[in-house]
Amino acid sequence: MSRARRWDAVAAADAPGLAGNESEFVVLPDGTLLGEPTQVQLADALDLEPPYRAEAVRREGNLWAVAARRIDVVEIAQRIDGDSIELTVTEDERTLIVDGVRTFGSVPELERPQRSYAVRADRLDGDLWEVRASPL
Repeated sequence: MSRARRWDAVAAADAPGLAGNESEFVVLPDGTLLGEPTQVQLADALDLEPPYRAEAVRREGNLWAVAARRIDVVEIAQRIDGDSIELTVTEDERTLIVDGVRTFGSVPELERPQRSYAVRADRLDGDLWEVRASPL
């Protein structure tokens, strides 16, 4: 599981049939769950509008603790040959990296109004990407 973070929702869930001791999934803006069908039990326990990323830990038997945080999801219309994008813009330089390789071009959906910023996008499914942006 990942490091400590601020959660937008936390719940307990009864999830019979869910294997393992840890579980992660994403719920898209339209409510589609990206994960295993048995994880629906975990998602149903959360009181949070999508989109979000969730993590769960088995507590005892079929009892799970599940927590989720909201995410930004963007549809990128252009074809991207990779699963991760890093865009860094400063007053002096613009760098676009796709799957660790510096690339020329632009991704308009990742542009920000700030003068200096960094954006990371990870493909969720098809043209849908989870996006995290920070001013520099």
